Amino acid sequence: MLILHQYSKNKQMKRSIILSNTEIQHKIKRIAFQIYESNSNQKEIIIAGISTNGFLFAKKLQVILEEISPIKAVVCEVKVDKINPLKPVTTSIAEKAYKNKSIILVDDVLNSGSTLMYAVKHFLNVPLKQFQTAVLVNRNHKKYPIKADFKGISLSTSLQEHISVEYTKDSIVAYLN
Repeated sequence: MLILHQYSKNKQMKRSIILSNTEIQHKIKRIAFQIYESNSNQKEIIIAGISTNGFLFAKKLQVILEEISPIKAVVCEVKVDKINPLKPVTTSIAEKAYKNKSIILVDDVLNSGSTLMYAVKHFLNVPLKQFQTAVLVNRNHKKYPIKADFKGISLSTSLQEHISVEYTKDSIVAYLN
C-alpha cells in the first residue's frame, strides 16, 4: 500500500493516499473476477451503483466484467438522499428490469452501513435471484448488520478519520484524511 502525505493549502489537514490509481485498477479487476465466479451461471446481472462515486465504480466494474466473462452487466444508478435517507430511493432502471435477477449493490466506501442499508431496503420490494454488495473501501465502522461481499480493501480507522475516493478523467485515488 502506497502512503503519500499531502497538505491542503487552505486546511492544515494531512491527506494520505491509501490506494493509488494502479492499486484501485487491480482491485476493480479482482472484484470483477469474484463477481463473475459467484454469478457464473447468470446470463445477466445488475450492477447497482450508489450515486455518485458508487455509480462510477459500478461502470468500471461493468467494463471489466464484460471483458472477462459472457455475462451481460447492466449498470443501474441508485439515488439515496444521504442527508434524509427516509426519502424514497430511486433507480435509473424500472423494477421490472431487475425482477428475478442477481443484483450487486456497489458503493465506494462502506462506513456505518446506513447508505447501503437504505438502498437494500429499496430492492426488497421485488423478488431477486441473489443480492450481493461490493465496496472499494470497507472501514469496519458498521452500525447496521450489513457487510460487503466483495471489497477492495478493509481498513480499521478512527471515527474522526475520513476516507474519500476521488475520480478524475484519467484516474481514481483513495485518500485518508
